[in-house]
Amino acid sequence: MASAASAPPTPNNLRRIVAASLIGTTIEWYDFFLYGSAAALVFNKLFFPDSDPLVGTLLSFLTYAVGFAARPLGALVFGHYGDRLGRKKLLVLSLLLMGGATFAIGLLPTHATVGTAAPVLLTVLRLVQGFALGGEWGGAVLLVSEHGDARRRGFWASWPQTGAPAGQLLATGVLSLLTAVLSDAAFGSWGWRIPFLLSGVLVIVGLWIRLSVDESPVFKQALAQAEARKAARGGAAEKLPIVSVLRHHWRDVLIAMGARMAENISYYVITAFILVYATTSAGVSKQTALNSVLIASAVHFAVIPAWGALSDRVGRRPVYLLGAVGVGLWMFPFFSLIDTGGFGNMILAVTVGLVMHGAMYAPQAAFFSEMFATRMRYSGASIGAQFASVAAGAPAPLIATALLSDYGSSTPIALYVIAAAVLTVVAVGVAKETRHRDLADTEPAIEPEPAAKSPAADARTA
Repeated sequence: MASAASAPPTPNNLRRIVAASLIGTTIEWYDFFLYGSAAALVFNKLFFPDSDPLVGTLLSFLTYAVGFAARPLGALVFGHYGDRLGRKKLLVLSLLLMGGATFAIGLLPTHATVGTAAPVLLTVLRLVQGFALGGEWGGAVLLVSEHGDARRRGFWASWPQTGAPAGQLLATGVLSLLTAVLSDAAFGSWGWRIPFLLSGVLVIVGLWIRLSVDESPVFKQALAQAEARKAARGGAAEKLPIVSVLRHHWRDVLIAMGARMAENISYYVITAFILVYATTSAGVSKQTALNSVLIASAVHFAVIPAWGALSDRVGRRPVYLLGAVGVGLWMFPFFSLIDTGGFGNMILAVTVGLVMHGAMYAPQAAFFSEMFATRMRYSGASIGAQFASVAAGAPAPLIATALLSDYGSSTPIALYVIAAAVLTVVAVGVAKETRHRDLADTEPAIEPEPAAKSPAADARTA
């Protein structure tokens, strides 16, 4: 029998919760993807001007990858405090950190002004971005999952996931507009700063909405139960959530990491690396490449809730597996279409790739949330998702660019994504279906720290 905490909220309240999570994740991903697009288009010239163009792009993507390296740390810190203090407080902090770092990037001096200090400062701010995003994802999807109607959890929890294509759409749209109205010289000189500085305005809007929502009722119930258990055992402290996750949910963490491989790698190949491949190998203009990603991101945004709703009907695993198999099968046609250089073919290539990606990304929020008990859910979902990003999304543009540089062909890149798809199929294939789980279930509870024995007790034992 479902508890009161898992009762469906009112429609208006649920829509406000979804809106708060969606606008926050949109801003966070706007900031994150803006960096990726700028890394592909201008950062190689502004921060690594002494390098060969392709080497400069590799170095630019290296700073892009550094942001992923900070995400596991963000997952650990935000997960710990999110499981102890609540989801809402940490989501406000993540938004402030991400927005502040992005705004600061827009003010950075370039290599021409301060020399090697420029890429160092860029890297530090990228680390802050990654740290913030490592904590954002878990909190945003949990806030919706733990408020939502269990029968439609996949649908409602997929809305924060649309923040990724919405952020991509916003970032790519702003860059596309600027490259259309500005000359290359003007864009490289000062135009690239505008979208970073716009982040400050977006953060103010996001904070206003996020501060208006309530804490997760499921978390409140779990916290009350934890306080009661603590009082019953004489105030003994609980173990860290991460300790309980690794003891009770280590298998689920590994499954989540494996499930992320194809989803994460394919996304960054399709949306970030494509800007390099299309302009250097297919002879496509920056404007055409950006517009292709822009149109495909709009479709991606629309299909994610549909995939989430389907996962409520048939289960998380079947939809996820469809996406992993689909993105693997699409890789060779994807590059073949781009090689034609035609705008329509590029739109088709990126759109189908992102539709297949959406079949993995949409059910992921509910799927990962349902794997873990409440008082370790923020830690477990964040760790599984963000530790995988270090091995998946972080090096994906780097690996793809290096393969292109070494082989001059898209075939090794396609095989790289296909290998990731196989790994994801295996991980999701061995997972249990989770869609009927009641998130108000708080077991296994975070365990108490073992009480220290007194000398007298040791003597009696002896």
